[in-house]
Amino acid sequence: MTQLAADQAACAAVLDASGSSFAVPIRLLPAGKRIGTTVLYAFCRRADDIVDDAGDPRLAAVELDGFEGQLVDALHGRGVADPVLRAVGDMVRRYAVPAECLFDILAGVRMDLDHRGFETFRDLEEYCRRVASAVGIAAIHIWGFRSPEALDAAHACGFAFQITNILRDVVEDRDRGRVYLAREDLAACDWSVEGLMNGLDGVGAARVARLYVDRADALFREAAPLDRMLTTDGRLVFRAMFGGYHALFRAVRSAGTDIFRRRVTPSRLGVLAATCAGVLVGPRS
Repeated sequence: MTQLAADQAACAAVLDASGSSFAVPIRLLPAGKRIGTTVLYAFCRRADDIVDDAGDPRLAAVELDGFEGQLVDALHGRGVADPVLRAVGDMVRRYAVPAECLFDILAGVRMDLDHRGFETFRDLEEYCRRVASAVGIAAIHIWGFRSPEALDAAHACGFAFQITNILRDVVEDRDRGRVYLAREDLAACDWSVEGLMNGLDGVGAARVARLYVDRADALFREAAPLDRMLTTDGRLVFRAMFGGYHALFRAVRSAGTDIFRRRVTPSRLGVLAATCAGVLVGPRS
């Protein structure tokens, strides 16, 4: 086995161990693009784990600095110890993935090291652009796309997926002392961070849930045209991911204010059915 093949196998092991819902859609890609997308996933997973597993944010920041330094070296063709980053260097060169996407991803996870919430929805969008849309834009460079409009649609897709994650994870994030919903939105809906943190319910909570569901729904609609902007290879994996995430979004939408009491988890069978339907008929927003 060559060094590159071993590095790519290390990335595949990261994906296999993750239990990610993206693992099945990625298998729809031909071998080369499947490997490239797996490498991208492994990079994102490693960055997330540095932050999520941090017992001490200061130590995590130092580790993230080291990870970013190795990324710079890998992108310049210099030897690094991390097999995932060695594979990332090859991926970027092979598929002309914009390096700024990778640095945006790292900047996004850094925001979670010193999470202070978001004052405005635009602030939240910037966070989502880094941690989610940058991943989508990197991915479509691997998959192949036909028009520059695909970049805007990929941003909308990443934004929609991340808002869905935020709504699904409100309770878990709250228990970790994090609130991702913008303070200006809570105030406009006659609610507050304190109300959310204390588990208070009422009209304000319902208004916030509806506001964010409506925004996510609009973003899914903006993302749907990406289907016709991708190559055939990319279209299949996009359809599968879109279908699965839209099933999660529908479950969140149906839960209403229950998202502030429990983590919404749709059935595996339902997500699988939506994924398969997405592949067959395309995105339904």
